[in-house]
Amino acid sequence: MTRPRRPRGLAELHVHLGGSVDPAVMWEIAHAQGIRLPTKDYWRFVDMVTVDGAKGKTFDEYLALFRWTELIQSSPLAIERSVYQTIAGAYRKNNITLLELRFNPMKRNRGGEQDLDQIMMAAVRGLDRASLEYPVKTGLIVCLDRTFDQRLNEILVDKAILFSGRGVVGVDIAGPAHKGFRYADYAGTFRRAREEGLGLTVHAGEDEGHESVREVLERLDPDRVGHGVRATEDEETMDLLVRSGAVLEVCPTSNLSTGVLSGVGELKRVFGKLKSHGVKFTINTDGPEMLKTNLREEVDFLVRNGVITPEEAVEANKSAFDASFVKG
Repeated sequence: MTRPRRPRGLAELHVHLGGSVDPAVMWEIAHAQGIRLPTKDYWRFVDMVTVDGAKGKTFDEYLALFRWTELIQSSPLAIERSVYQTIAGAYRKNNITLLELRFNPMKRNRGGEQDLDQIMMAAVRGLDRASLEYPVKTGLIVCLDRTFDQRLNEILVDKAILFSGRGVVGVDIAGPAHKGFRYADYAGTFRRAREEGLGLTVHAGEDEGHESVREVLERLDPDRVGHGVRATEDEETMDLLVRSGAVLEVCPTSNLSTGVLSGVGELKRVFGKLKSHGVKFTINTDGPEMLKTNLREEVDFLVRNGVITPEEAVEANKSAFDASFVKG
């Protein structure tokens, strides 16, 4: 009997821990910790932590789903299991052999009730266990948040640097747009992170316009930009993106589900702009379990609808391996 051929190894760079754990596992973790959920019906719980692709959600509604997943993941044991399950599942389901997983540890310590170092150590343990069991190169990205004050975000960078030799490979800025937040305020913070050997990526051009991508590129000089699709709406921003050499982490299903992009036609426009300008991009899920997708489905969807060619899909995967913060 001929064994089925193993699919080509894939790389994924933009995955949030809060959206990447199977709902069944989240259900078990919640009950093991005695968390009181608003329903005792498992299927209603699934509806609470996932997006119905047919109905979609607004961007704010999508972010609201993370309040439950982050609460459930708010203990060292929960974080360790969540990280392990995400990496293991990515390899078993999609043969993902390089995975970067991002999360905000301050959204997992119950407002200071849990020790932040314990949360970080638990994430590292989950990563180490998965790496021992599966041939996956992995790294953690610590997310700063646009709704946090600068002092809290500085602490998060301190933790990223502290654990940079133990699995943390980069820092990110995520979260919803917030009045008073300025990317420019973090120029020194990002410079310090880079000097300590961490990779830099920033969410921009998603719920904010093309000007956010321009500010990020000019002020923070990141290696990569999370989403970044709104950059294609402005020629000067596209030119700046080309000159910067930053790689885009594009998340098609996520952008369609939250209304950032309106449909396949707009996806074709976005990818057409990226390709015509020579901008390197990678394909990602953002949160596979929350969005009921996976990396191979993302690629198949784009190829099937004529958004990219099979050859361009292969090139995007190569770009992900090349742009990864995980070295060695």
